[in-house]
Amino acid sequence: MINNREFTNRLQRIIDFHDETASSFAEKIGVQRSSISHILSGRNKPSLDFVMKVLHTYPDVELYWLLNGKGNFPKNNSKDVPKIVNDETSNGKTAQVDTNLDQGIEKIVIFYKDGTFKSYNP
Repeated sequence: MINNREFTNRLQRIIDFHDETASSFAEKIGVQRSSISHILSGRNKPSLDFVMKVLHTYPDVELYWLLNGKGNFPKNNSKDVPKIVNDETSNGKTAQVDTNLDQGIEKIVIFYKDGTFKSYNP
């Protein structure tokens, strides 16, 4: 069961994070402005359709975080997760890790299609 007060706090956090007003948020997810107002005031509980519209419009919102506060918001916090960029080369595909991280690299593991792997410790 969803705690309505906590859900409204998380919804307000999404709105604030994206620098939206309640009106602009309602327009982006495709609901009436009164729907947002009623949910934020605690008058109405969110419908499944409402939750799905939020998730579809804002892919950085995790379902479990929105419903019960477990998980992360935003979903892909760039401070915690290194970005992996696929790069086509003449030798095939390679992955390059964005090295603009505050912490150093401890270990690199390369997995091969035959199930073997190699591990490197810089």
